[in-house]
Amino acid sequence: MIKGKDIIVFSIQPYDIEIGSNCKNIALDFAKDNRVLYVNPPLDRITKIKKRHRPEIQKRIKISRGEASDLVQITNNLWNLYPKDTIESINWIHSHHVFKILNKRNGSILSGNIKSAIDRLGFSDYILFNDSSMFLGQYLKEFLQPKLYTYYVRDFLVKVPYWKKHGAKLEPELIEKVDVVLNNSQVYADYSANYNENSVMVGQGCDVEMFTDSGNHIKAPKEYGNIPAPVVGYVGSLTSLRLDIKLLEFIAHRKPEWSIVLVGPEDEDFKNSALHQLSNVYFLGRKDSQDLPAYIKGFDVAMNPQVVNDITVGNYPRKIDEYLAMGKPIVATYTKAMEMFKEHVYLGDTKQDYLKLIAQGLADNSANKKEQRIAFAKSHSWRNNVKCIYEAIIASTKRQISWN
Repeated sequence: MIKGKDIIVFSIQPYDIEIGSNCKNIALDFAKDNRVLYVNPPLDRITKIKKRHRPEIQKRIKISRGEASDLVQITNNLWNLYPKDTIESINWIHSHHVFKILNKRNGSILSGNIKSAIDRLGFSDYILFNDSSMFLGQYLKEFLQPKLYTYYVRDFLVKVPYWKKHGAKLEPELIEKVDVVLNNSQVYADYSANYNENSVMVGQGCDVEMFTDSGNHIKAPKEYGNIPAPVVGYVGSLTSLRLDIKLLEFIAHRKPEWSIVLVGPEDEDFKNSALHQLSNVYFLGRKDSQDLPAYIKGFDVAMNPQVVNDITVGNYPRKIDEYLAMGKPIVATYTKAMEMFKEHVYLGDTKQDYLKLIAQGLADNSANKKEQRIAFAKSHSWRNNVKCIYEAIIASTKRQISWN
């Protein structure tokens, strides 16, 4: 256990993001025993111009003008920093050499904002926890001189077009220079181990309490009143980068007696898909995170119909633990990262597998299996996940750092 330390958390996701975030949950748990500064990504110039009318951008513009505080206290031990200075938008640059020069300048600007905050908070000998920021995090070790620098890998971002262009070279360089690489799946741990021997799989956490329904107090939303059972559902962002639209269309066509319920915001591919013309497919739209347990409650079978690609093959979907915490039978696409769930989740490779396994989940949902799913999900609490993170950090650095 690491206690009484100062920790800087820097993420590619801001603290005020609308969707769930691993990094936010980890930061909140860090703050139970340590002082934590959560640093939002700084505003870049193109975003500032093109999206200036969005409320979250207006908020940051006001902060940059000094009209609102850049440092906001979230809990007794947790503060959120909105960097005041705008960085340059540089990912369009083709020359990797020029990109690195300007990226270092952006890192210097960000570091200045962070130094201002830690001076005000009186942080010292701090741990730097970098959540996947392979660009701006490239020079934070040099600029901030942390006691310890960790890099957290929870997605294969170098396969995403935005990050791939320069990240394919920069992420390995960053992984090599940090003290510890923390990975939420074994696939990512194997990848990171190519560049750093201190690469550890620490798993994933889940808001178990939020998805606990032991007293049957969670009620399915009224929308389900107009949706015929059985309901086969998915909760999360509906993006063709991660989900198999053709698979969903196949299931809906072959099983018109099943209601396919999709809860979450859609990308353009989903908006334009034939799914919208199918009478047994229901799009319920974006929902607040606190309402998601109620929507999962309405599922007879939950699913995660992933398309298998370089981005998803190592992905640990947090929704699997959320489904399990509510005791739901689950059908998901088989990947190496999903092997750890094989005792509690029906894993399939083909479209026909999905039909067979969903039918199996509907038919075989005993009270004993439900209890086993819930118990397994409880072992993946954020407290347990952060404990694994602490243990990985201590074990990897015990020769250099005394943690007593």
